[in-house]
Order: sequence, then structure tokens, then C-alpha cells
Amino acid sequence: MLNRRQTLLGLGTVVAFGAAPAFATEGPLSVVATTGMIADAARQIGGAEVAVAALMGPGVDPHAYRQTRSDIATMTRADLVLWHGLYLEAQMEDYFHALGRKRKVIAVAEATPRAELRSHDDYADKFDPHVWMSPQMWKHVVREVARALTEARPAATDLFTANLERHLGEIDRLSSYGQSLVAGVPSGNRVLVTAHDAFGYFGRDYGFEVLGIQGISTQSEAGLNRIGELVDVLVDRNIGAVFVETSVADRSMRALIEGAAAKGHEVVIGGELYSDAMGAEGTYEATYIGMLDHNFTVIAGALGADVPEGGMDGKLSAGI
Repeated sequence: MLNRRQTLLGLGTVVAFGAAPAFATEGPLSVVATTGMIADAARQIGGAEVAVAALMGPGVDPHAYRQTRSDIATMTRADLVLWHGLYLEAQMEDYFHALGRKRKVIAVAEATPRAELRSHDDYADKFDPHVWMSPQMWKHVVREVARALTEARPAATDLFTANLERHLGEIDRLSSYGQSLVAGVPSGNRVLVTAHDAFGYFGRDYGFEVLGIQGISTQSEAGLNRIGELVDVLVDRNIGAVFVETSVADRSMRALIEGAAAKGHEVVIGGELYSDAMGAEGTYEATYIGMLDHNFTVIAGALGADVPEGGMDGKLSAGI
């Protein structure tokens, strides 16, 4: 029978290079995470044992992000650097591989079983990295964060294990909430039109067709042909709502709405969704649970379901 520490240390895949660094033994572990979603997982698991800094704040697009001088200084001083992987931080991959020869650097989403990942015709030899859109898939990442923290500070194994189990329970409750909401969306309305293809795992889990103007990466082209195709879809299928994203400019979405209007079909913005970044610091939506609570509630409400005001626990900042 494995003990708790052995169980956590046995999970996931480490992407790191070079000799293992020495970790701080006093005071909180210094942890740097690329995205807000990973930073939240580290805080949920680490509690007072960690001090977490996120490189990418609200509204920041990780597909296009490049490390700054201050980022480099922060990461080279950290005990542990957690990045997503799966080519999400495409502009930073070479840097992380180099940094991994000196510091402990782990691509936490690489722990996701390959059989669960989506491939894409426009994303050759790569997988869809947006695994946080599926609560059940995100649990793989959370476990990998817990494993990394446990390796860095084994004396806190019991705390990390307890926090991990608590947070996994919260994620399961969130997943159930999402299922209950989408059950109220009429089957003909289960089409999610967004700025880029970040919601594929959501669509797979909850039975939605997902149509993005851009592909999996925001660095892909949003051509006039694609906008024209989606205009025809909106008109032909009488789709009345589309969604903008907090980390993607809404120019293409506005062009889509105007194109539909030119054909006599009214389309409204159903709401603003968190795709590649979370909400403003200090808000409920700046947590993983709040981020997806917002998305579930906005999507279901805009597409015809009855939704609770304020979301799952009445905590949504603006109400719904």
C-alpha cells in the first residue's frame, strides 16, 4: 500500500531538465505559474505553504505571450515554475526548456492522458491545450500541481493531500452544476459561437457544437472566408447569440454580427466568456471555480435555460 506521499509523487509527468535544484526549507515556497488557472490550482493545494505569482493576468492571451525581463527575473528566483504545456505558451517554449536546466520547471498539463486530448486539422501534430474547459480533465492538472508541490516540500504532504481532495470535490460539484444547467438548454440551441476554438472540451463534455472564428490558437488567421461561412451558419440555422472572450479582441465577432444583419438576421452578443484568462484579481471569477461558474451560467442563460441569479453559489460578481 502506497502512503500519501508516494501516491502524490507517483502521479503525472515531469517536464524538467538538468539536476534537481534545492528547494527552500523555510518560509513559503516561491511558485511562479504562467496562467491564472495554474496559479489558482497551486494556491488551492499549497495554502500557506506557497507564495504564488502568475505571469499572465486578466485579459492576457497565452498563445501570444512572451516573457518580459521582469518575468525572467521572477522565474529565475523561484523555487518552482509551473507552465501549462501542450503548446499553449507557444512563444515561451524554448525559454522554458532552457530554464529547466537550472530551475525546477514542470509543464503540468502534459500529465493529461493523450487519449483524452483533442487533435485538430488546423493544429498539425499538436493537441488542443484548453483542458481547463473540462472540469474532469482539469483534475489531471490539479493532481500534477499537487505532485509537484509535494516533491518540492514533502514535509507538507498531509496538507497538500487534504487540500487536493477538497479541491477535487469542488471541481466535481462544479461539473455537476454545469450538467444541470445545460440540461435546460433546448437541443436546437446547443451551438456555441466564439472568437476562437477554445471551448472544444466544453462542447464534448456538455453536448454543444462549438464554432470558432479562429482556430485553437489565436495566432491562426480569421479570414473573410471563415467569417462568411459562419454568417451563413447563423442565418441558415437561425442562431441568435454569439459570445465574445475576455482575452480576444471582438473585431471579428462584430464583423460576424454585421454580416448576419446585412442578410436580415439579428444576432446579439450572449455574453463575455473567460477563455484563456480568468477574471479580475480579487474577484470570484479570478478562481477556477468562479471562472467556469461564470461561463456555464452565461452560456446556458443566453441559450434558453433558466439559471440561478449569481451562479452556482450566488457569488458571480455581476449577477446573471
